[in-house]
Amino acid sequence: MSYLLLVAITGAGMLLCLLRMLKGPSSADRAVAVDTAATVTTALLVLLGFVFNRYVYLDVALVYALLTFIGAVAIARYLEGGLG
Repeated sequence: MSYLLLVAITGAGMLLCLLRMLKGPSSADRAVAVDTAATVTTALLVLLGFVFNRYVYLDVALVYALLTFIGAVAIARYLEGGLG
């Protein structure tokens, strides 16, 4: 499978996440779209690490995934009224 095809698929996933983020009827839908976009970005970082044979991208992807998870938990708590 070509790497260009994989990048195109992840780009399409990012576009769909962007559409849901802009058009989402509720704040929860927008938060899920941002979290999904972050997951797709993490997958893209891993893919770039393998394509360019630079494994530092894998470390960056791991840290990015952890920070995104913490951010998603904070957003979920805020939407539920737990923070504040």
